[in-house]
Amino acid sequence: MSLLAPPRSRIPSPRTTESPEAAATVDLLVEMPDEQLVAGADQDVVRTRSRRAEPRAWLRAVVWLVAAGLHPGAGPSTVLVARDLSFRMDYRRGIVVYGLAGVVERTGLSPATVKRHVRVLRELGALVWMVRGSKRNLAAPGEKYMATATIYGAVIPPAYDDAMGHRLTGSGYEARLCGVTPAGRELAVASATARADARQEQRRASRSGQGVRRGVRAAWPVDNSAVDKACSAGGEPHSLGRYHRAPAVDVERGCNYIPRARASCRTAPVSSAKISLNSDGSRRTAAQTRAGIAVVQQVRPLVNWTQREGLRPLEVALRPLTGAGWDAHMIAAELHSWMLTWNPARPAAYIRARLAQQAAAEHVAAAYEAAEGWDEAAATRAFTVSRPELAYDVMQGLAVGMAAYSARQAEQGLDDLTDADAAADMAAFLERVPA
Repeated sequence: MSLLAPPRSRIPSPRTTESPEAAATVDLLVEMPDEQLVAGADQDVVRTRSRRAEPRAWLRAVVWLVAAGLHPGAGPSTVLVARDLSFRMDYRRGIVVYGLAGVVERTGLSPATVKRHVRVLRELGALVWMVRGSKRNLAAPGEKYMATATIYGAVIPPAYDDAMGHRLTGSGYEARLCGVTPAGRELAVASATARADARQEQRRASRSGQGVRRGVRAAWPVDNSAVDKACSAGGEPHSLGRYHRAPAVDVERGCNYIPRARASCRTAPVSSAKISLNSDGSRRTAAQTRAGIAVVQQVRPLVNWTQREGLRPLEVALRPLTGAGWDAHMIAAELHSWMLTWNPARPAAYIRARLAQQAAAEHVAAAYEAAEGWDEAAATRAFTVSRPELAYDVMQGLAVGMAAYSARQAEQGLDDLTDADAAADMAAFLERVPA
């Protein structure tokens, strides 16, 4: 009666189910090739024959494996532990940190029971070790003890794929679904039809149980018991005091009677409009902004690392240069002078930071020159002698120095170049040289 390939053996019939629909679904899947439990050496991600899966597909496979009775120790607690792991799994890779204490707290099972059912999942081929935990302390000196965590990977064994008629490409943990067999296609259609019929029957039962039309609110009974008027006179009267302390009306200040403190008339309205200012503190006009954008439109094609930024952020970042009257070519030359060998992720932010550094450096240099007493005007004008006798003293010093030099040369028997005519000596030498 199976839609799959001729089986080599039969697995035990599934355990008791809660609904006939679930039993009928499992009856279609009881025939499958002979599969043995996964040994301990094959429960690692490197040697496993199972393929990795996402949490939802993995949980469906676990429910099928438990219902098919492939493992004698599998049961409702196995599904409970698997559901807790699936809630914490990575959505795409199906990786989860074991966390025994957390599983025990959330499921209400004992630690030994949780360990046993995790071992059942590994032997079914539904869990593989990604990282094996140990007692090794990973904490730094002085910190609380922290052992190495166990990390599992969600996998689907070949038994489930063979029963469902899945076609796979690849092998082991990296295997992927690439299609279904004709029998698997018929099985998937039958399963989807059964689920749709079950949902439709559930909706029909919920409507019939209400007994009211759609869109009409159900009338719930109201307890309108009779009032004992004879005894109501003995009740205490209402308090005449106020329920909240409201401030008195202040007529002199002209404020209305509003008990809320945050609605005081002394609160000044805050404008949410953002005003752009120039470097000199004046308000930036729309014409200045348009002119800056026009310059930036010419700069951006000239500097490649600014082309990923929008015109508006670049215009804001380059305002110190455009406001100073720089044109597009001057700005492009300045940006190229930075000699960037990499592309900033946010060019506008980088330009702002770089210009801020330059402005800070110029401010520090100006402060240093002011402290040293540097006068730019005095340094650039022509040199003038403040005292005429100073120039005379300098010339006299040069004459005394040359006389001392001539005397020293004569003592050493060397030529005194101060009185000799170098041009005449060179002409005489050239006359003695034969042509």
